[in-house]
Amino acid sequence: MRSIADCTTLHNGVKMPWLGLGVYKTAEGEEVERAVHAALEAGYRSIDTAAFYQNERGVGKAVRESGLPREEVFITTKVWNDDQGYESTLRAFEQSRRLLGVDYIDLYLIHWPVRDKYKETWRALEKLYKDGWVRAIGVSNFHIHHLENLLADCEIVPMVNQVELHPCLTQAPLREFCRRHQIQVEAWSPLMRGQLFDHPLLQELSRKYGKTPAQIIIRWDLQHEIVTIPKSARPERIRENAQVFDFELEEADMARLDALNENRRVGPDPDVFV
Repeated sequence: MRSIADCTTLHNGVKMPWLGLGVYKTAEGEEVERAVHAALEAGYRSIDTAAFYQNERGVGKAVRESGLPREEVFITTKVWNDDQGYESTLRAFEQSRRLLGVDYIDLYLIHWPVRDKYKETWRALEKLYKDGWVRAIGVSNFHIHHLENLLADCEIVPMVNQVELHPCLTQAPLREFCRRHQIQVEAWSPLMRGQLFDHPLLQELSRKYGKTPAQIIIRWDLQHEIVTIPKSARPERIRENAQVFDFELEEADMARLDALNENRRVGPDPDVFV
């Protein structure tokens, strides 16, 4: 991974950028439009939103205003918990597509594994995929047992599992499970909401490599072949987060970061959230 243009290839052949912009808690309108403009100008080609974020309209507007061809920007959105179920998911997808103002969505995810609903929701995603409305489908916040339950009778294996992942929550068993099933792991909250920036190890590595703690963590993700979507609404921080392709962490430093794992979350546990 030597360029922001570098992509992973999902198991259906679709290429997905390794680095993208997350827009959680970025306000609809001027704020999200400014963030997306800054990202696209900095070379990002992946934007991650969700129905729950209530900023799909602004994301779509900024993508159109960028002047980039639609096929050059990878757009992800997600079905929210209240809309899960077969018919309701199909309706929610159409609403998201219209708000984004696009003919298709690149990646559509189940936002959380709502008990007794996510398998029906997945069946709707399979239909959207087979009908050509979405280029890839996946899940978010799925533990191994959720994936095992889904894989037991699904037609299409998820292409992506987007989960909370950072050096204090390395998700090693889940990553190995996904690797065996060709499911690309993607990290949300990769920077642990800034809680790691003052950690002595991050400060040490920041000095050693001449990079910010955030850049060190993003590079750690990339070298583990984890798609990552750091969130920021500040153009200068968005640009800074992309400057991670001109250095490489030594293997020993990767291991030291791995050793920070405490299985500690900053977000909810999927088993108790829904």
